[in-house]
Amino acid sequence: MQNATAATAVPDAGASQALALTRACTALWVATLSLMTAFMQTGAPAHRYLIARRIAKNLTMLREQEAVFGAESRMIFSNLAQRWSAKADALAPREPSSGGMGLLQRAFAKPH
Repeated sequence: MQNATAATAVPDAGASQALALTRACTALWVATLSLMTAFMQTGAPAHRYLIARRIAKNLTMLREQEAVFGAESRMIFSNLAQRWSAKADALAPREPSSGGMGLLQRAFAKPH
């Protein structure tokens, strides 16, 4: 009887890891939803680009978690990741056509 009590007192390492992974995925999903809110409230194109890129990466990471999510959820994450990646691509900074220098480089190049 003493061995049975000792065995139940120590959590299974596999179950503990699965629980930790589930919690991490839940936290990542909540953070991704927060980023989506931030994206909608941010007007600066450079910030929107960075936020959209991070959302796409987070969704890709969630899609890869076969142990936590079923096939349908992973497919939804995949579709969302593609949409957010396309949104980020549309917001990606473009190189200016005048000599290839960015605005910041031009600002530093000006004599003060």
